[in-house]
Amino acid sequence: MRTGRPLLAATALAVVTTGAAYTFGPDAPPAKPAKHTKVSKTTKAAEPAAQAGTEPASGALAADNATAACPTDAKYPKREMRGVWIATVENIDWPSRTGLSPARQRAEYTRLLDEAAKRRFNAVFFQVRPASDALYKSSLEPWSKYLTGTAGKDPGWDPLPFLISEAHRRGLEFHAWFNPYRAAFEGGTERLPAGHPAREHPEWIVRHEGKIYYNPGLPAVRDHVTAVVKDVAQRYDVDGIHFDDYFYPYPGAGTPFNDDAAFRKYGKGAKRADWRRDNVNTLISQVDTAVHQVKPYLKFGVSPFGIWRNKAQDPTGSATGGMSAYDSIYADARHWIRKGTVDYVIPQLYWPRGFKAADYDVLVPWWAAQVKGTGVDLYIGQGLYRVGATDSPAWAKAGELASHLAVNRKYKEVRGDVYFSAKQLLTNPLGALDRVVARYYARPALLPLIKDLGGRAPATPADLKAQDGTISWNPSPDARSYAVYRVASGEAGACATADARNLLAVVPASGQARQSFTARGSGTYLVTALDRLQNESPTAKIVLP
Repeated sequence: MRTGRPLLAATALAVVTTGAAYTFGPDAPPAKPAKHTKVSKTTKAAEPAAQAGTEPASGALAADNATAACPTDAKYPKREMRGVWIATVENIDWPSRTGLSPARQRAEYTRLLDEAAKRRFNAVFFQVRPASDALYKSSLEPWSKYLTGTAGKDPGWDPLPFLISEAHRRGLEFHAWFNPYRAAFEGGTERLPAGHPAREHPEWIVRHEGKIYYNPGLPAVRDHVTAVVKDVAQRYDVDGIHFDDYFYPYPGAGTPFNDDAAFRKYGKGAKRADWRRDNVNTLISQVDTAVHQVKPYLKFGVSPFGIWRNKAQDPTGSATGGMSAYDSIYADARHWIRKGTVDYVIPQLYWPRGFKAADYDVLVPWWAAQVKGTGVDLYIGQGLYRVGATDSPAWAKAGELASHLAVNRKYKEVRGDVYFSAKQLLTNPLGALDRVVARYYARPALLPLIKDLGGRAPATPADLKAQDGTISWNPSPDARSYAVYRVASGEAGACATADARNLLAVVPASGQARQSFTARGSGTYLVTALDRLQNESPTAKIVLP
């Protein structure tokens, strides 16, 4: 997905991967969905104190529970992921080319964010580690060549604090996106900068079809990847950690991946395919634990290839005929869901409706069924980059992308979408984004709540005042942002905030003595405080004549 050319595995969809058929599938369902308890998840520090005269909402779902019995309009979901991937590999999205000045890099980035915010998106997934490199200051891996054109060259600034703060300033959650196993696009370590882990530890790598990969079968590799992720989680104010779909290499020229020595040492009598899947599963679990030990509120998830297995290989798979991630790249997303080692998944469903080998209408309900009752969130990866493609009649239609969201909203388990990739925010191919926004993003949306991550609703905003068309209030301790609702006429009852039909804006906390919002006409305004996970306080009310 992230190499600058059309989705690699899409070309493999005509090939039905062979494999053993299992009576109950390779990961037979437990009697009850397994509930994973994240480390220290209920011990988040700095619980907000109650303000005088207010009662802070307790638990993660205070305001949502208060409106749970209210009728809602499915056209205006209150909570929905609306994200976009910002790819740095091969300068796909940012920066547009190597060697730009820091000022130009900043300007390009903020333009992408402005486009996302204008369309009422609420999250970005930014690629900080394309191939064992860093788009931030790191003592573990060298500077990425996608900044300066030279791997290991200091760009003269650490972009990541700016990237995060600018996202937060626009009300966008920031997820740091890592590629776990890719070490280099070039096949020789001599071309890598001094101190590169692949040069320091040649025993970690596998040269495969012109590229260098870290060997997923080595515990030392898993520890290194975990350390890199943990370093970012500790030092930067990110909201989540994200892995893409690259695990073992995608099928290419058919060259076997040479992990013979590691398999002999660590295989312990398992079949090689099972051992490889277990290596990936172990990394996912290890990173999940490390991330939540560092900061219990961080979200950790993966955007797997869109087909887990086909029915031809496994009766519990999807009615598709494409590449199987389980069999070809040893990525068992269903296992992660059932074990609770991810907080969310974003299957990359970059195919149109009616495409026989991988029909969007078939895959969405299949993924919805996998997360049902597990507590793992499901968002759908949308192929925005495919809109306008000439190799597909469906993608030549301006309405194809919007029709995907119509399908999604038939399944309550689907809690939003993430789009690949950000540069199409600028080009808006075929006006497809305009259709999505007009039909589905007419109002802002809060982020979905992932219950296991905890958090606590801040105290209700206090001392609301209105003057000269501006509403202001005293900030709530620990509030990251505020939701502002407006009921234009009639009574603003208990159900006024149950969906997004009255939601005007999600306003980032300003850090000033008074928080303010420019009113948009007369009516009853309701203001709630949101913590960083967007747990929501009870409402404060003010009426503007």
